[in-house]
Amino acid sequence: MGPIGAGIAALGAGVGIGLVGSKAMEAIARQPEAAGDIRNNMILMAALVEGAALFAIVVGLLG
Repeated sequence: MGPIGAGIAALGAGVGIGLVGSKAMEAIARQPEAAGDIRNNMILMAALVEGAALFAIVVGLLG
C-alpha cells in the first residue's frame, strides 16, 4: 500500500501546484501592478505544497 499512497501524494502535489500557478497567472492578468507580490506568494505556496507532498511520500513509503 505504501507505493500507492506515495503515488497519490505525488499526484496531489502536481494538481496543487498546477492550481496555484494557474490562479496566480489569472491574478496577475487581472492586476498586473501586483505581479511581484503575487509571484512571491505563489512561490511560497508552491514550496509549502511540495513540503507537504514530500512528507506524505515519505510517510507513504515508510508506513
